Amino acid sequence: MNPNLNLWLIPVLPLAGAAINGFFGKKSSRQAITIVALFFCGAAFACALWVAARFSSLSLPYQEFFAHWIRSGPFSADFSFYLDQLSLVMLLVVTGVGFLIHIYSVGYMCDDPGYYRFFSYLNLFMFFMLTLVLSGNYLQMFIGWEGVGLASYLLIGYWFTKDSAASAGKKAFIVNRVGDFGFLIALFLLIKHFGSLNFTQVFDAVKPISPETAGVGLLTTIGILLMVGACGKSAQIPLYVWLPDAMEGPTPVSALIHAATMVTAGVYMVARSHVIFERAPIALTVVAIIGTLTAFFAATIGIAQTDIKRVLAYSTVSQLGYMFLACGVGAFSAGIFHLMTHAFFKGLLFLAAGSVIHAIGGEQDMRKMGGLRTKIPWTFWTMTAGTLAIAGIPGFAGFFSKDEILWKAYQASWAYWLVGLITAFITSFYMFRLWFLTFFGQYRGEADSTRAVHDAHSAHGHGGIHESPKVMVIPLVILALLSVIGGYVGVPSSLGGNNHFDRFLGPVFGSTLPAESQNPAIGEKRTSERETEGTEPKTETSTELMFTGISVLAALLGFGLAWLLYYRSPDLPDRIAARFSVAYDTLVHKYYVDEFYAAVFVKPLINFSTRILWQDVDRKVIDAAVDDAGYGAEHVSDDVRHMQSGNIRSYAGWVAAGSALVIAFMVWMGVR
Repeated sequence: MNPNLNLWLIPVLPLAGAAINGFFGKKSSRQAITIVALFFCGAAFACALWVAARFSSLSLPYQEFFAHWIRSGPFSADFSFYLDQLSLVMLLVVTGVGFLIHIYSVGYMCDDPGYYRFFSYLNLFMFFMLTLVLSGNYLQMFIGWEGVGLASYLLIGYWFTKDSAASAGKKAFIVNRVGDFGFLIALFLLIKHFGSLNFTQVFDAVKPISPETAGVGLLTTIGILLMVGACGKSAQIPLYVWLPDAMEGPTPVSALIHAATMVTAGVYMVARSHVIFERAPIALTVVAIIGTLTAFFAATIGIAQTDIKRVLAYSTVSQLGYMFLACGVGAFSAGIFHLMTHAFFKGLLFLAAGSVIHAIGGEQDMRKMGGLRTKIPWTFWTMTAGTLAIAGIPGFAGFFSKDEILWKAYQASWAYWLVGLITAFITSFYMFRLWFLTFFGQYRGEADSTRAVHDAHSAHGHGGIHESPKVMVIPLVILALLSVIGGYVGVPSSLGGNNHFDRFLGPVFGSTLPAESQNPAIGEKRTSERETEGTEPKTETSTELMFTGISVLAALLGFGLAWLLYYRSPDLPDRIAARFSVAYDTLVHKYYVDEFYAAVFVKPLINFSTRILWQDVDRKVIDAAVDDAGYGAEHVSDDVRHMQSGNIRSYAGWVAAGSALVIAFMVWMGVR
């Protein structure tokens, strides 16, 4: 019998912190706000570690009922919590990385006038994200799904007096609603055909169904609609446009929401729904194609961006594409492995970028940086670790997870592998471009970096370039260590390891298909051994090592090209940009996708609402009807008012006339 873990405490603790700071923080000291925010978030992390320590003694999946919620005929949905290997990984990533970002934020936001509000929002986000990953059914997951959308809106538009920040918050909120529409339709279909949204009941009902290889069926439709929702939350084509603009929020927000947790919610949802997707090969192919295209598309945009946070934003979109590529070829554990390592090195990169911005007084343009490695050495070395990890340099976390995705992609289709390999090369190039522009050469910014800007860190008032305080550096060091060692839990057999991470997730992702079933999207036979052990099919080690060498070569070529263009010959990029101005301008303007959306969707909608709904319907119909009714009532009341003359003879005449009418009516009724 399973012990009671009280999982409900883990999301409720950050909610308590959000409520306390939200209601009482305005009149509290900064020290009290800090204690509340860190204590409740840290307590959630401690509870997650306690759960992990007792995990091996549990009978899985572990489910914990919390409260009754909805009852309607045979349909029911409860507040319940669901724990297995997948949710444990997500639980540790969200609470662990989230707690480090909370600590970093104490230094980064220390002089912001809305300090209490920021930490209230940050704790609120943690509550909704933890609700999402611990949910026992799709409806409760949707509550967390919408909640992180609300929290991200509040955090992206945190500096709401700044037009660009307010617009970015609204853009994120609206674009996510498009994806959520698809998610909701998928839930309605699950209710109609399976009568439940509970994970266990839905998956048990789906398992006997054969794969839909003949065409688009029910599960394919549900899978595609779920992917629509994932495209919105995880910023995939065509709904990726909100995430780069979300960099208008404070840098810790970028690290927490748009690198480590929220944007991975779509990947988690697809992985959680793997039983459905395994029986919908067309839906899996859609996932793989969208992920592959997004990875390449966003990486190319990152080449030409000059804002350090926007480079990382497009990198996040690209890396999320890698995760969906893995899920789309059936390598769900590889996708979650990259989700975890990405949380380490991308959280680190965003926080290190914030440290750079903090050091030079709010500047985000890399063309105005340079030569910072000796001035902010802690930031330099930690960001170097993150850069090596995301580039896929051997020995770092990103190498193991990205290499596994590329290998699984090749097993499914050489086209996926080739695009993924080119993307890996581009990723290495633009990340080392960022590295060289930021830390090498001569400093190209202003001599005095204490000018006032909107960002909170400018208020520290330090003179000149300076290293960040310890409260910001310590999270950088911890994340840098994780970016180095975090991948060793998934060393493949071809490199002498046992891929413990894949084995750990094996009970979740082991195929539930019959042994003889063939899934075209995955491209491999499922075996009974795979069902129980979670290990990948045996392949020729030398072939896998060859592909590993090719991916490493791509990463090194990216480094070499960045070294040539931005260290050895720093004037060469401008000449290349001038020579290929059309292509360069296209990348700078992000393929003009935002302009296209504005012309096709935004402006017509604004014009329709302004001219038709407001001017014609609201003013000419509704307002006119109300105004005319008012004028009519005024005229009638004026006529009635004149009847009250105060003349007794006039009143007697009206009484007589009324009496005559009454008598005439009674006579008429009697005649009838």
